[in-house]
Amino acid sequence: MRKLFCLSLFFFGLMASGLAQNFGEPSAIRSIYFRGGSYYVDREQTKELGQFLDSIPNLHNFIITVHSHTDNVGGKEYNEWLSEMRSESVVEKLISNERVKPEVIEIKDFGLFNPIYDNSTWEGRRKNRRVDIILWLAI
Repeated sequence: MRKLFCLSLFFFGLMASGLAQNFGEPSAIRSIYFRGGSYYVDREQTKELGQFLDSIPNLHNFIITVHSHTDNVGGKEYNEWLSEMRSESVVEKLISNERVKPEVIEIKDFGLFNPIYDNSTWEGRRKNRRVDIILWLAI
């Protein structure tokens, strides 16, 4: 998994340098949701992720970014760790699909930063506990 992480850092560096901005708008987004404190991807979400990937024609033409998020329960360090574990779990599921190559995956762990939903509500925290899988057309 460390090799995959290093490759992801390389591609994230390309994204940070502005290269990914040339891809335009995301082509598809799929979110995986987690229980509080968990990084386990259940069987149903694994099945839905497989169906999502199978629905994308020419998947080899895409860069995949994995953005991991947590709610604000727990400290900064804990949420950074949890965010990384969620990314790794989802990346393992992604590369179990023979059409996804590890070298096209970029990882960005946000932890408790950049929440989209209101962390002061139960519903907002539930929606912030997720990993977004974003496909960008690369050609």
